[in-house]
Amino acid sequence: MRIAPLTAPRRFDSLVAPRRIAALAGAVFFAAALSVAVPATAVQAAAGPCKPGSGPNLRGRDFTHGATLPYDLRCADLTKAKLDEVDLTQKDLTGAILRDASLKEADLTQAHVEYGDLRGADLSNADLGQLRAKQADLRGAILIDAEAGQAEFPHADLTEAVLTRAVLTQANLTDAKLVDTDLTGATLGQIKGRTADFTRAKIKDGKLGQAELQYAVLKNADLSRAELTQADLQGADLTGANVQGASFTQARDLNLTGARGDAVNLPDDAIKGRPASAEETDDPGAGTQDVPDSGPSKGLSPALILVIVSGLGLSLTLLIWGVSHRRRERFVAAMAVARHAAEEEVTRFGEEIDALDFEMKINQVSGPTHEWRAALDAYEAAKQALNIAQTPYELQAAASAVQHGRYALQHVRSRLSDTGGQR
Repeated sequence: MRIAPLTAPRRFDSLVAPRRIAALAGAVFFAAALSVAVPATAVQAAAGPCKPGSGPNLRGRDFTHGATLPYDLRCADLTKAKLDEVDLTQKDLTGAILRDASLKEADLTQAHVEYGDLRGADLSNADLGQLRAKQADLRGAILIDAEAGQAEFPHADLTEAVLTRAVLTQANLTDAKLVDTDLTGATLGQIKGRTADFTRAKIKDGKLGQAELQYAVLKNADLSRAELTQADLQGADLTGANVQGASFTQARDLNLTGARGDAVNLPDDAIKGRPASAEETDDPGAGTQDVPDSGPSKGLSPALILVIVSGLGLSLTLLIWGVSHRRRERFVAAMAVARHAAEEEVTRFGEEIDALDFEMKINQVSGPTHEWRAALDAYEAAKQALNIAQTPYELQAAASAVQHGRYALQHVRSRLSDTGGQR
């Protein structure tokens, strides 16, 4: 609906209207050109949110025997639909309703289900690699043995979901809700779980190596026999958590205050909570000693000498521990700075590769295969070196790989400049 400005004189309508018609025609032409130039999936994913269920009505439909799915599935109603083994790769299901739908062994690689309703959906053995599920509702969903590497669940609700043996390597669970979620035997290596809520979650035998769990809530969670090597637990709340047999090798900022059970492989700087009081031990008389009255003191008694020697030994031990702790803190700080610099350098190198690749694709040319492959291999080697480096010295391997890769890229640019590439 066109609303003319209130201050515009009526006599200018004949001049303004043609201009607006021309502008509208230009906009239509631009939209048409965009729909041709940009893949439809990307355009739909970038579109604004729609009302859930306002798309195609496909409630209870069975698509397991070759039935064709509509092209546009945004905000579709697929309640209780059967989609077992259906290929939904890169499909845009933003805002779709998939409550109690059956998606066993379905392929949702790089699919979009942001803001989707998947309560009670069965995704057992489904392929969810790089799935986009921001703020999706997965309460009570079943993801047993699902492959969800690099999937994104930021701010999603997975309360009481079942993810037994699921693979979520490098998944993004930032601020996600996983209250009472079953993650028994799940692989959660390198997940981003900052401020995630794992209250009462079952993570028994889980693999959480290098997990980022800063300020995560793990109250009363079952972490028995879980593996948290190099996990970042800064500010994480483990009150009431069962850590019996859990391994925390090189975990950072571990605070076990209020946790239950005996964890293993604890870092030297781990906070183990308050020690048990005499009332909590098996021996009510622990910490007390009956000393017979030997009458007037004649010099230092053997008991007093023992106390003095023990005190001196304890003081020396605390001094040595303090020096060691400060040294470790300095090392950790230095390593953090060195790793950050190395990561930035590898990232810049990757951007240089992407820029050159984009330039060659636009100009429809190709560079020398050997040098191009050498640059790509160097980039992969640099990333691998970053993953395994434990000291600033070991980070030099990443810097060396970047140097070799840039040398190879220089050869590619030089050949393209000299020969103009090979059509």
